Amino acid sequence: MRVWDFGAGQLREAGGAGGESDAYGDALGWERHRRIPVPAWHPERAELLIAGEEGVLRWTPEGVCDADGIPDGAEYQNLAFSPDGRTLWASPPAAAEDDSYEQSDAVDLDTGAVVAGPWWDTGVAEHPGGGLVLTFSSDQGATHGLFARVQHGPDSAGTPLRVLQRALILDCDGYEKPVFSADGRRFAIRGNAYDNSVDVFAFPSLERVLSTTLGDPSPGYPYPPEWLERMHAWSRHNLAFGSDPGVLWVGTPKGTLVALDLDSQEGEEHKVLDGSPVTALTATAAGELLVATAAGELALLSAPGRTADPDTAKSAVAAFLDSTSEIPEDAYEADALEEHLVVTDGFRTWSAADLDAADSATDADPSWLQIQVAVNSLRDQEP
Repeated sequence: MRVWDFGAGQLREAGGAGGESDAYGDALGWERHRRIPVPAWHPERAELLIAGEEGVLRWTPEGVCDADGIPDGAEYQNLAFSPDGRTLWASPPAAAEDDSYEQSDAVDLDTGAVVAGPWWDTGVAEHPGGGLVLTFSSDQGATHGLFARVQHGPDSAGTPLRVLQRALILDCDGYEKPVFSADGRRFAIRGNAYDNSVDVFAFPSLERVLSTTLGDPSPGYPYPPEWLERMHAWSRHNLAFGSDPGVLWVGTPKGTLVALDLDSQEGEEHKVLDGSPVTALTATAAGELLVATAAGELALLSAPGRTADPDTAKSAVAAFLDSTSEIPEDAYEADALEEHLVVTDGFRTWSAADLDAADSATDADPSWLQIQVAVNSLRDQEP
């Protein structure tokens, strides 16, 4: 993992970690995935925690060392700092004796104290309005997008995610960390395990405003080798919002960036560098685009357009919090989180009771709903 500095308006390599690691070689699937280092930036200072094959490392401009405050025996695969930097959220829990994915850890890095929190496994994205984050809890059948209230102040250290009742439900698994627009009125999700999907939701309504596939849609199993090659040509980290909250940028295997206007749903393609495939795309805090290519190039690009009003994001968070409530903490311990969620796929909304009573689904419905109906049918047939 390489670290770059942008403090003086110029990109400069500042260090890194894991350079001595063995190459991935022919490792595929889970074997490869578990070896990929997972970074977590401290929100207020130049400090990076990295979960990898050697445990959790801490990078600063002074060098690399073992991270302090990490519980003994922890094999964290997912890390995120709380927005105030006082807590490390991590999963799977250090005290897990098996592959139980029912809880996570909230670590007070000053004292090493650990508190149990809800299970999450796919990044933690902070809403630009503050006070709210979005993360994913994945399963092969369905993925829940969990919104959580975050606490600030001297008593916030070691506080777990406070999950709210309103949540997303997405088909299957394999999604990436969501990306919010600068005004907080939209967020984009890159997926998934079976397709190159892109979904955009409005906030705070959670209505789905865009659902599309990059490249050819899945032809179904068994997958033709030609389709798999085209699918894997797309980067999994190729979405970003710049300073204009109405434009989603998409990196392509052709080495171009597509500016997708979410209001008109029309795209404009822009050439980048030498045309090498885009391997990663993100935005700086100032809204500039940072793009990496397969040729090993890294470039900072300005993206003109309207800028966001920070009060818009704060108002969106306030409206969302007014429309929902926190789930009781004991639901995490009893693995009963889903019993309290009110979920939407961006088109329809279900409570736990609605799902428990679901008795019909068609091939056009998401697979998780078809599975739910089948489970309900088998349950109702029991004597």
